[in-house]
Amino acid sequence: MTRIIMHGACGRMGKVIAEVVSEDKDAEIVAGVDVYNDNKCEFPVFADIKDCDVEADVIIDFSTASAVDGLLEYATEKNIPVVLCSTGLSAEQLDNVREASTKTAILKSANMSLGINTIINLLKSATKVFVPAGFDVEIVEQHHHNKLDAPSGTAIALADAINEAADNQLEYVYNRSDRRQARDKKELGISAVRAGSIPGTHDVIFAGQDEVIEIRHIAYSRRIFGVGAVSAAKFLAGKKPGMYDMQDVIQSTGLPE
Repeated sequence: MTRIIMHGACGRMGKVIAEVVSEDKDAEIVAGVDVYNDNKCEFPVFADIKDCDVEADVIIDFSTASAVDGLLEYATEKNIPVVLCSTGLSAEQLDNVREASTKTAILKSANMSLGINTIINLLKSATKVFVPAGFDVEIVEQHHHNKLDAPSGTAIALADAINEAADNQLEYVYNRSDRRQARDKKELGISAVRAGSIPGTHDVIFAGQDEVIEIRHIAYSRRIFGVGAVSAAKFLAGKKPGMYDMQDVIQSTGLPE
């Protein structure tokens, strides 16, 4: 049985993960952390993670960037692995994540779905064919109107996978409104849409002369992220300190449907 602390327990994803775990005989949420406790959880919820005195095997984090520093301090002090899903972290916070991984296991992923993490591998292969052939690359992502960070962490992860395959020669361009010039061949455009209740749509476009290839991922439900996060938590429990990602989970165990 994997004992889980849910960091961000009363948020949308916290509730989804609680539902997923309730159907999993090999996992249990033993405590939650959320400054906005709605008193609807079936486990104790602490306003501050420093006050959490419940023993656990792993922490799943779906909170906000501002809460991550305290989370890392707690996790390294208690030596509890963390599935880190919060996005919008600063460069300094990313350095703190890497430092924390020398003391406890950290699995960081901007997106927990099997589809996105498989697409990342597809993009690396596609980039090696299309970019040398002169294709332009664009990423367009759409999310609900409450999402704070733009572009999404997933869009950046997709861009990073493409750029890595292109030998880091591409320049990320987020806004062309102040540019009155032709598109540079080294551009990788990233656009964000925020509207309604869209859970998440990501389109990667490879546009060449007279042909266009599009790779699209649509999240019809947040449950796919919850299933991935729980699978990651069960994988990470008991692991040695270090940085892990969803590719490790997929290669090790695969993800349930």
